[in-house]
Amino acid sequence: MSGHSHFGTVDLDRIDLAILKVLQSDNKMPQRRIAEVVNLSAPAVQRRIKRLEDLGVIAANTAVVDPAKVGHAITLFVEVEMESERAAMFDAAKRTFAATPEVQQCYYVTGEADFILVVVVRSMAEYEALTRRLFFENNNVKRFRTFVSMDRVKVGLTVPLP
Repeated sequence: MSGHSHFGTVDLDRIDLAILKVLQSDNKMPQRRIAEVVNLSAPAVQRRIKRLEDLGVIAANTAVVDPAKVGHAITLFVEVEMESERAAMFDAAKRTFAATPEVQQCYYVTGEADFILVVVVRSMAEYEALTRRLFFENNNVKRFRTFVSMDRVKVGLTVPLP
């Protein structure tokens, strides 16, 4: 079990990958059960999971909440084009988007748009108020374009593993 490689990726053996596959499908599976699946002792599995967390391979252990079940029934995708190419403006935008609870995901992207946001809100009125705060009151936002999700066909953060 070695550490970081020179590309920012982490060297993982087949047992690490097997553990990650199990955890991606069932994060609450007891370590003794994972140990049976990957043919290791429970303490060895515990050490490997700790190492994967320490290396940042396992970035978080969280519950995935269905937004509609907690009243956030509307999911929107927003392309944001910035006015200025200055790094300070992009850094400020990144901080603002990251600190906004309704912004579930934010990506800095290539192409016409500078950012793609995934936003969850209770109502279009709530989204309209959010656009005022994030876009209309921000002189560095040139334009934004909103796409409303009609159906959540697939949602997940599972990474395909070899």
